[in-house]
Amino acid sequence: MMGNHVDLTTVLLQTDIDKDLRIIAEKVKNTERLTEEEGVLLFEKGELGFVGALANHIRKTLHGDKVYFNRNFHIEPTNVCVFTCNFCSYSRQYKHRDEGWELSMQEMLDIVKKYDGEPVTEVHIVGGVHPKMNLEFFCELISKIRAHRPDLHIKGFTAVELDYMFRKAKLSVEEGMQRMKDAGLQSLPGGGAEIFDAEIREQICADKVDAAGWLHIHETAHRLGMHSNATMLYGHIENYIHRIDHMSRLRDLQDKTGGFNCFIPLKFRNGDNDMSNVPEVSVVEDMRMYAISRIFLDNIRNLKAYWPMLGRQSAQLTLSFGVNDLDGTIDDTTKIYSMAGAEEQSPSLSTKELCDLISAVGKTPVERDTLYQELKVFSKESVS
Repeated sequence: MMGNHVDLTTVLLQTDIDKDLRIIAEKVKNTERLTEEEGVLLFEKGELGFVGALANHIRKTLHGDKVYFNRNFHIEPTNVCVFTCNFCSYSRQYKHRDEGWELSMQEMLDIVKKYDGEPVTEVHIVGGVHPKMNLEFFCELISKIRAHRPDLHIKGFTAVELDYMFRKAKLSVEEGMQRMKDAGLQSLPGGGAEIFDAEIREQICADKVDAAGWLHIHETAHRLGMHSNATMLYGHIENYIHRIDHMSRLRDLQDKTGGFNCFIPLKFRNGDNDMSNVPEVSVVEDMRMYAISRIFLDNIRNLKAYWPMLGRQSAQLTLSFGVNDLDGTIDDTTKIYSMAGAEEQSPSLSTKELCDLISAVGKTPVERDTLYQELKVFSKESVS
């Protein structure tokens, strides 16, 4: 079984291990930070069983056997977008907006009201960059959601969406983020990061906010007391150096602010987009990506596998490679990955199904809120 790897102590007892990999294993044992060179070396030399053992050791040290999820739903205001990212299967250009969708404010509020009385804790709002859905529009939406259901945590808008809104409103990032916070926005998702390297960005998403802009928006949110997530799109035209450089920049910002809740590696899917000629990486490479993320990002406590994108079985497998969070029950409201050929075309799991998925590999399901406060630890008997 791919998930059954040896533990760290056994790894260190092996006499035939590469000397550079042994140094890395010793560092993991002693909770010492890896250099960028060591991160690249793990990608180049670290076999699946080796990186899995290291990542699993870190996960168990941080979280024991707990695996987190939350009860959430998504609102996708529009898939009409002024940007043209080559890897995107989701958006439709503004000139072809008749092929896409644009939800009115009332339609979005109706989605929120649909969950009245349901035990959801978070609404996740993210979509395309639509020129008419501006800062004022979304501040009003957030305020109305807040007024209708004050207990619902509002996580919304990628740095790409926010950058466009702020520029259009002729506000600084600091002014724009303050305006969003005052309206009721509580945290940011991690989307839009893709790969920070400028040359790769030029080839896959040339016209949207650059790495410095993305990081500045997240740093500003953190300084206002808001938390955010971080992502990386992997498995396309980038190489290992680009992956480590990306994670290193996140690690540096986390050293400064401590504001990232979790890191989410996002697998490039090649369905129905301008990069469909680029083959997708294997499940083995997926697991290595998760494991090395866990090893390298020593200051971001949570590592999330987004199960609708990977599929249930692969997501379950990541729990043996450093992952301690499977996102949420989602409901069937997100189209971003299903439109790109993701494994789950109608991504919806009941709480029981998600708990069963976690319990089946010997882990303990724990419902959390957006900020990783534990709400309920599920025993086999208590799942409902």
